[in-house]
Amino acid sequence: MNLRPPGYEPGELPDCSTPRRGPDCSTLVTIDPMWDWAIWGALILATLAGVAAFPLLVVRALEAWRGFKRTRRKVVGGLGEFAAKGEATADKLAGAGDNPELQESLGRLRISLARLAVLRKALDEAQDTFARVTALVPRK
Repeated sequence: MNLRPPGYEPGELPDCSTPRRGPDCSTLVTIDPMWDWAIWGALILATLAGVAAFPLLVVRALEAWRGFKRTRRKVVGGLGEFAAKGEATADKLAGAGDNPELQESLGRLRISLARLAVLRKALDEAQDTFARVTALVPRK
C-alpha cells in the first residue's frame, strides 16, 4: 500500500504541490550578497569616474577651441600681410622695366597672388561658417 498522499487529487495535503522558491530550494539561482554589493559598487564607481572625468574633458575641449581660434587669427593675419607684400612687390616690378625674365617672374607672381586670393576667400568663408557654428555653442 502507498502511504504517500496523492498529488493533484482530492485529499491532497496542503502545500504539497506548491513549488518552493526559498533560499534552501535547489531550483532558485541566487547570487551571493557579496557579489550583489560588488556589482553595485563597480557600477557606482564607474558612474562617479565618468562624472569626475567630464569636467576635465570640457576644460581640454575649451583649451583646444581657444588654441584653434588663436591659430586661425594668426593664419588670417599672416595671409593678409603676405598678400599686401606680394601686391607691393608686383607694383614695384611693373615699374622696373621691360626685362623678359622680370616680366616672366612678374607673371608667376601674379598667378601666385591670384591663387592666394582664392585661398583667402575660401578661408574667409570657412571662418564665417565657423563663426555661425560657434554662435550656437553655449558659453560660460
